[in-house]
Amino acid sequence: MSILVNKNTRVMTQGITGKTGQFHTSACREYANGQSCFVAGVNPRKPGEDVDGIPVFATVKEAKQQTGATVSVIYVPPPFAAAAIDEAVEAELDLVICITEGVPVRDMIRTRYKMQGKKTRLIGPNCPGIITPDEIKIGIMPGYIHKKGRIGVVSRSGTLTYEAVAQLMALGLGQSTCIGIGGDPVNGLKHLDVLQLFNDDDETDAVLMVGEIGGSDEEDCARWVKEHMQKPVVGFIAGVTAPPGKRMGHAGAIISGGKGTAQEKLAVLESCGIKVTLNPAEMGKLLKSVL
Repeated sequence: MSILVNKNTRVMTQGITGKTGQFHTSACREYANGQSCFVAGVNPRKPGEDVDGIPVFATVKEAKQQTGATVSVIYVPPPFAAAAIDEAVEAELDLVICITEGVPVRDMIRTRYKMQGKKTRLIGPNCPGIITPDEIKIGIMPGYIHKKGRIGVVSRSGTLTYEAVAQLMALGLGQSTCIGIGGDPVNGLKHLDVLQLFNDDDETDAVLMVGEIGGSDEEDCARWVKEHMQKPVVGFIAGVTAPPGKRMGHAGAIISGGKGTAQEKLAVLESCGIKVTLNPAEMGKLLKSVL
């Protein structure tokens, strides 16, 4: 079992005819069951064409009807990415993964408002995507560093997701599912949403959670973990050395009004029983210590 996606998931790529969409769709098809998982592309200006044998449709709704795809991955340029998410939500897809970086915050505020009461879940934007090792890869992460196992990984940082996985692999620990939720201030799934899914997954034994400065998502998640989580969780907060009022890299990684500091987050996580490391090189070892 895994969370959100598996070898039976059917995926469409919005923006498949662009250089980025074509490149990463090809890489995803080469991973595990990708050939059977990626079944459609969407470009309103190029319906009827195909990309490496994948048919291109004018709309998400048509692609869903013709191929049975229930998941979309978006490589549409920033000015049009939110509209692409809107279209996928209106088509009632199960999951949308928006890889695009630089989506205007104002656009995402509108999109998140439109998503209220809808069935579609959103990962991203500005994220590496999701992978269920040895089954399916949807996004830009390097598939070869992953291996099937029983550790869940969720991170706001793409590169720290890869680092966490590399450390786990060095210790012989495979992953059930890895999700990069993205570092934008307005996005889809939060740490809390993913931890709830991992908690219900029979094949996830423990979770490695990577957060960043800014906002209060990690604190909200930690409080839920204390009350409800039945599996060990360890954490790392990126941006420990970032001074107040400064960004660490992601648009959402900014301290405002003295809130969202690394120290504040670390204190809440530890008070909720989550073991935390200050050293990003120790994430894997810390996780192994709680098994």
